Amino acid sequence: MAEAISRAGGLALIASAGGRLEPDLEASGGILIKIPAQSKNPITVLHNTWRLMRIVKEQAVQIIHARSRAPGWSAYIAARLSRTPFVTTFHGIYNGQSPLKRFYNSVMARGDVVIANSEYTRGHVLENYNVPPERVVTIPRGVDLTVFDRSRIGEDDVAAIRALWRVPPNDKRCVLIAPARLTRWKGQLVLIEAIRLLEKRKPGAVKLIFAGDAQGRQSYVDDMTSAIDRAGLRDVVVIAGHLRQMPEAFAASDIAVFPVIEPEAFGRGAVEAQAMGVPVIASNLGGFTETVVEGETGFLAPPGVANALASAIERMLDLTPEQRAVMGANGAQRVQAMYSKTALQTATLAVYERLLGAGEQRSENTARGATVL
Repeated sequence: MAEAISRAGGLALIASAGGRLEPDLEASGGILIKIPAQSKNPITVLHNTWRLMRIVKEQAVQIIHARSRAPGWSAYIAARLSRTPFVTTFHGIYNGQSPLKRFYNSVMARGDVVIANSEYTRGHVLENYNVPPERVVTIPRGVDLTVFDRSRIGEDDVAAIRALWRVPPNDKRCVLIAPARLTRWKGQLVLIEAIRLLEKRKPGAVKLIFAGDAQGRQSYVDDMTSAIDRAGLRDVVVIAGHLRQMPEAFAASDIAVFPVIEPEAFGRGAVEAQAMGVPVIASNLGGFTETVVEGETGFLAPPGVANALASAIERMLDLTPEQRAVMGANGAQRVQAMYSKTALQTATLAVYERLLGAGEQRSENTARGATVL
């Protein structure tokens, strides 16, 4: 959004603790204002509120846009005290069993406009929070189609990635990639069991790559390794860790698998895979029910059921390469039509304009500063 705001003549001020995307932000024309936005300490939250109010005053900020809960509370209070329009983006389906946790989560439903990243998320907001439907709009997450573009990936790039995965050049196996952080609810253990079952029916048919960061969950990685060893899949399954070159990784894969056992609010990985022309197999949950079209761009399987997941993979393997290519092309066309970064930017700017009451004069009235947290 920093790129879109800058292009529209505004100034995007990003209040954040910073991170590895700082160079991208600078290149897009945004300005990083470092604050401990990630802190849940109530005193720090209040200090952040006063910092934001000072930014609003000094920079003549016209829109405050919050994207996560802890900084969302600072942003909400600052917006109300300064009478600045407040937007939130509801990115996830937050667990809220206790009244206190539900209250903490509720800040993301307190925007003058609440942006849901899928229809599934919008339904969750309307069901769980007292928000008028007209205040909740769906804007799907966008994919940068200049980055996730199969035509820009060369065969040497593909060969280098496959070598990293220990896939020989003449290997006839279908390469499956499961890109997700390594955590139990992402379903990696279910997928390992599905591959064990599949190897009995179609030995030597697949090579599975787990691509994702464990983020300190070493015990879970140990559980995955033990499951691979018990199933005799050491030559079949690779835990590759975090990969920065995801377009190249998708280009080096034949099928992308997302075996989550809890709903994804959106599931951007499946959209990125489809943008690269890769057919997808995903759990029949959450955002995947919107982004994956059964039989056209991929297959959906019941969550947490290894045998059903194995059957879905087998269905994909039984297609000819040409049929899989058609499925991949269908996915790429759908992503271009519905899930582009440009579509997200345009729709979000329209929300800003709606709040500013200046829909006819974008260049003059697009937010001078959108404080994005």
